[in-house]
Amino acid sequence: MKLSQIQEIFLKFDIPSPPISFSAKQSGNINRTYAVTTADGVQYILQRVNTYVFKDPDALMENVANVTAFLAKKIKRNGGDPMRETLNLLPAKNGGYYYRDPEDDAIWRIYYLVTDTIAYDAAVRSGILYEAAKAFGEFQRQLEDYPAETLHDTIPDFHNTAKRYEAFETAVAADEAGRVASVAEEIEMLRALKPYASLIVTGIEEGRIPVRVTHNDTKLNNILMDAESGRGLCVIDLDTVMPGSLLYDFGDSIRFAANNTAEDDPDLSRIFLRLDLYEEYVSGFLKGVGDAITKDEIALLPESVLILTYELALRFMTDYLNGDKYFKILSPDHNLVRTRAQLRLAEDIRQKLPLLRVMTEKYTKKQ
Repeated sequence: MKLSQIQEIFLKFDIPSPPISFSAKQSGNINRTYAVTTADGVQYILQRVNTYVFKDPDALMENVANVTAFLAKKIKRNGGDPMRETLNLLPAKNGGYYYRDPEDDAIWRIYYLVTDTIAYDAAVRSGILYEAAKAFGEFQRQLEDYPAETLHDTIPDFHNTAKRYEAFETAVAADEAGRVASVAEEIEMLRALKPYASLIVTGIEEGRIPVRVTHNDTKLNNILMDAESGRGLCVIDLDTVMPGSLLYDFGDSIRFAANNTAEDDPDLSRIFLRLDLYEEYVSGFLKGVGDAITKDEIALLPESVLILTYELALRFMTDYLNGDKYFKILSPDHNLVRTRAQLRLAEDIRQKLPLLRVMTEKYTKKQ
């Protein structure tokens, strides 16, 4: 990318001063991201949206624009700073919030950069996970009254574990890659966990679990922390914001953050759920969400960690049986290694469910 190209893109947005420098941002696996400084000293984030992953940019950007505008109003009303506590899109001169390059059909958007912040890839010290969890809880609380049904479902059934199970059984029956016989033990382990697949989905269908605005990618590095105070400040990467359950976001956060090792570690002896990190996360999340969580949701918080871990195991095995078409792999058995790792984590979580319930109840009483 050249500065002249960035300058051409900026001309398509309502920005008063031209870019004078930029740098590529390495974080994120989907979109191409640049930090840009203009002649008046203002800093922006320029992103090229990956339209292979997000095939309907209009629906995607409508979700992001509406949610961030709603958050800005809520934050301002509560005495916060909407320029630092949520993302702010710049309007394009065409009247929308993105510019489509007619030459290569690229989709470009621009945010104000949230300055003086840090994003962590791992919880390198105590308190980081608490702040991230509190920020995700506050995100849910702030959006409690947002009409989630008006959001576009940009990735339908993304966390519908029951349908993920159906896709897994379809893959077993088809045996497209001729691998079923060699993974009979893993298949039976996945089948044994089937009763968990419908817990959240059924709760939503029966109206016991409310449909909410969900982030769907609650990694630690999707929270910007204030560089001075260390406080969780701003939830970013809102491309997967969709209708769903807060249990999806909570469960996936713990699955990722409280695993003792990597999600594809071949050494199963190193894989277990760290109770200290679960406690740190659940205490922060419940503090942030406050009373904007129902008793039925609280009751399923521990199970949500198992369900989201199980769901990922189903997805890895389905892809392995289909011939590795979805996930990027680093070796021929990478998806199988991932499956085994998630199954090991799921079993450890299942055994620890009574402890997780006690911890959750402890911090529920403190709200």
